[in-house]
Amino acid sequence: MFNVKEIISVTLILFSVIDVLGSLPVIVDFRRRLGKIESEKATLVAGIIMVVFLFLGERLLSLFGVDVASFAIAGAIILFLLGLEMILGRNIFKHDSVDVGVASIVPIAFPIIAGAATMTTLLALRSAYQIQNILVGILLNLFFVYLVLKSSDWIEQKLGQGGTDVLRKVFGIILLAIAIKLFKTNLVM
Repeated sequence: MFNVKEIISVTLILFSVIDVLGSLPVIVDFRRRLGKIESEKATLVAGIIMVVFLFLGERLLSLFGVDVASFAIAGAIILFLLGLEMILGRNIFKHDSVDVGVASIVPIAFPIIAGAATMTTLLALRSAYQIQNILVGILLNLFFVYLVLKSSDWIEQKLGQGGTDVLRKVFGIILLAIAIKLFKTNLVM
């Protein structure tokens, strides 16, 4: 049975972890370099990754001998570095020139939308909420992601360069905080 309270909780949790608005500066940068982003493709691939990981995540990790905490810490380190990129305005990761189709999947669908933090969060949500409510939360977030990807040009025009820069710094700090929380929560002493 669907539970509205659970759906709202899951949707808000995933919204804060996916942080598509915080990723907007990165998305805008890729769109500038490539000319466009295939919003439908990026949203679909991210959705497939999230649903597959929701159902098979723990088994996939155990297949490689990796526990959820280690996966979460690895994701936290990546998020931390992405946050530093956003705040410092420096590229830590190598951004090769790629075509539009590939860039819509890597890095937009994975790891920006459906990255390690999202996957770890899905595993945690699975232990606390009913699957159907998580799936609805994923769908609601994917709809919002699609809207942001599709209207990134319009959003950038409304915010202007200064607004985009401020948004990038603010969400960079939020990304750092999420990374530190993930690291602290999963660190085994």
